[in-house]
Amino acid sequence: MAQVLSPGAVPDPEPMAPIEEEWRENLNVKLLCKDCREDPPNLYEDHASGDLVCETCGLVLAARSVDMSSEWRTFSNDDQGNDDPSRVGDGPNALLNGAQLNTNIAFGDGGMRNKELHRAQNKSNLDKGNKSLLQAYKQIGAYCDGWQLPSSVADTAKHIFKDAEESRLFKGKSQESLIAGCLFLACRRNQVPRSFREVMELTRVSKKEIGRTFKLLEAYMIKKEKEKPATSTIAGGTVVSTQYTGSTTADPSDLCNRYCSMLDMDQRTSNVAIAIADRMTKTGALAGRSPLSSASACIFMAGHLMGQPKTVKQIMEVIMVSDGTIRQAYRLLYNEKDKLLTEEILARGANPAKLPQPN
Repeated sequence: MAQVLSPGAVPDPEPMAPIEEEWRENLNVKLLCKDCREDPPNLYEDHASGDLVCETCGLVLAARSVDMSSEWRTFSNDDQGNDDPSRVGDGPNALLNGAQLNTNIAFGDGGMRNKELHRAQNKSNLDKGNKSLLQAYKQIGAYCDGWQLPSSVADTAKHIFKDAEESRLFKGKSQESLIAGCLFLACRRNQVPRSFREVMELTRVSKKEIGRTFKLLEAYMIKKEKEKPATSTIAGGTVVSTQYTGSTTADPSDLCNRYCSMLDMDQRTSNVAIAIADRMTKTGALAGRSPLSSASACIFMAGHLMGQPKTVKQIMEVIMVSDGTIRQAYRLLYNEKDKLLTEEILARGANPAKLPQPN
């Protein structure tokens, strides 16, 4: 519509579209550590965890940052010929069988035809062996997370389970009992031993069945070691040694640190209990006793020596050893106290006068 103006009037200027300014980073804004207040800041970006950390005091300033770097990875030694291929994704998983770099058809918003193609591909490529392995690996990972065990224990248990499944020697065993045996054996091999009772409470498998499976697994692995030399396998970025030379009973000194922590005893008392357990093993004061009863007696003695006494009932509730067993083991230790309490243990602050007389 034309604008009608009176004589001498000036027409209004036509409105112009606003011009968007190009975004520019404000270089005057600095991220400083609120504790150190250093300028310039001493910051470190951890790409593995996505954290921005102050290197001076260790304060995390930003968490879960987005990594804007390239996603391409190079696998120069995977293929023969050293042709240095580049592709996205992880390499094959040594814990699974068959080809694992297949293309999968998704059925998000593609309609019924994509869904039918996806179903047809699953039927043709279904690997029942890998499906059962993945279920077992998931269960092993859940058990290890419940105990807060390192990833090396989970990887070792998965390798033992895979070897046992492929051997067909455990066909009559239930998957739960086989997982329990693998978990018990993996803890022994990685110096974080657990008792049969602890594995039983975690997996709900009877202690008798765990013992049977453990003996069969150990015999199988020793036989396999004699037939084939040991190798190292990379699984999920972790190098796992397959060498096996048989396991011995758990060392009481390995159990003392964990049980002292569960009894709310400080590190000084825990170190004294470990030293008494090592000395007890060398002198043979409790030869023939189970590791649990030996560890219980060492913790009972260390608690009184360091002024942090724990009753027999408190130790019994944590370690699950009977009252009479602890008292009998402590009586034997008390009779050998002159050999057990070395100058090193006494220098840690141990006071033999605080030891109670055995009943």
